[in-house]
Amino acid sequence: MKDTAKHQGLRNQLVSLLEQKGIKDRNVLEAIRKIPRHLFLESGFEEYAYQDKPFPIGAGQTISQPYTVAFQSELLQVKKEDKVLEIGTGSGYQTAVLFNMGAKVYSIERQNELFKTTSLLLPKLGIRPKHLSFGDGYKGLPNFAPFDSIIVTAGAPFIPKPLMAQLKIGGRLVIPVGESVQVMTLLIRKTETQFEKHEFGDFRFVPLLENKN
Repeated sequence: MKDTAKHQGLRNQLVSLLEQKGIKDRNVLEAIRKIPRHLFLESGFEEYAYQDKPFPIGAGQTISQPYTVAFQSELLQVKKEDKVLEIGTGSGYQTAVLFNMGAKVYSIERQNELFKTTSLLLPKLGIRPKHLSFGDGYKGLPNFAPFDSIIVTAGAPFIPKPLMAQLKIGGRLVIPVGESVQVMTLLIRKTETQFEKHEFGDFRFVPLLENKN
């Protein structure tokens, strides 16, 4: 599992591109500069790993393009030791970014194939989420709630009520909402019953799947 000077140079170029695209949070940019994205991809994609593009990772899922990862991470406004719930572990790359930003990460993955692969990969890279689970992202992790912030890394047709309920007052939920195209949506919990909503334009994600069992 090599991380060469060439890889590091390509990451520096990627960070410069993300800055040009408007990402300002130094915590986000330094996490992306540090994390070997090529190790989260199949070997056939390694030479393209630091392009600002999504790639397939198996089980019909993708690793989001770095700009999308950075954009969502910036909206979370993560502070050190924040409890962050991630819906859709996927390759584990977003998990790694949050971990390197200082968050205590709790993550759920619905695809068992990805859950098994990522559960093995992350410790090898020194990335230790507080909790990884195989399950239904729509339900969140009520046993570990409340969370300082929640990030959803797949397109949801609606905002799941359980996720809203598991957010601390003052907490932030970042979720792409829509069917074929999603609107990046930020909810900030103001009180037990009130949420402030902000929208940030169109993105494309694989769908957030619900467990029908």
